[in-house]
Amino acid sequence: MNKLWAHLVEVQAAPEPWIMALSALAALLIVSFRTSWQLSRGLITIAHEGGHALMALLSRRKLQGIRLHSDTSGVTLTRGRPTGPGMVLTALAGYVAPSLLGLAAAWLTAEGRVHLLIATMLLFLVCMLLLIRNLYGALILLATGGAVFALSWYAPDSVQQIVAQVAVWFLLFGGVRPIIELQRKRRRRQAPDSDADQLARLTFLPGGFYVLFFLAVAGAALVGGAYLMSPL
Repeated sequence: MNKLWAHLVEVQAAPEPWIMALSALAALLIVSFRTSWQLSRGLITIAHEGGHALMALLSRRKLQGIRLHSDTSGVTLTRGRPTGPGMVLTALAGYVAPSLLGLAAAWLTAEGRVHLLIATMLLFLVCMLLLIRNLYGALILLATGGAVFALSWYAPDSVQQIVAQVAVWFLLFGGVRPIIELQRKRRRRQAPDSDADQLARLTFLPGGFYVLFFLAVAGAALVGGAYLMSPL
C-alpha cells in the first residue's frame, strides 16, 4: 500500500517545452477537424454527463442513471423537484464540466502528478460505469477505461506524460467547441430542450445568457490551464 501511494504521488519532471507545444497543437487539431472531432467527442460527452451526475448528487437529487449514445449525445436521468436550486445547478454543470476537469488536470500535470491524474481518471470512469444504463455507454466506458488502465500499467512515464498533456489540452479545447455548436443549433431552432433552454425555463434569464456563461467559464478555464501548463 505504501509503495502504491508513493507511486501515485511521485512527482515527474516537466517535459521539454516543445513537447508541451506539440501536445497543445495535437489536441487543437483533434478538436478542429470534423472527422477527428466526431471520433473523440464522446469523451467530452462523458465529462459533460459526469458533471450533471456529480452535481445531482451534491444537490441531493436522486440519480437514476446515465445514457451515452452513438451520436455522441448523452442524458443524465435524475428525480426530484422539477424546479429549484438543485435542478438549476444540475443543468448548469454539464457544459462547464469538461473545461473545469481540464483545469484541474492541468494543475495536476503542471505539478508533475501524472500518476495521480491517471488514477483519478480511472476512478472517474469506474464511477461512471456504475451509473450507465445502456449497453453502448457501458462499452464506451469499458474501452476508454481499458485504454487508460493499459497506459498506466504498460506505458513508460515519458509516454504517460505526453498522453496526459494531450488529454489536458483536449479537455480545455474540447470544452469550448460544444458550446459554440450549441449556439448554432439554438439559432436554427434545433435544440429546444438544450441545457441552456431548460435553464431559461427554470429561471428568469434567457437561454443566450447561459450560453455566454458556459463560454465564459470554458474560456477562463482555457486561459487558466494554459497559464498552468506554460513552461515560462
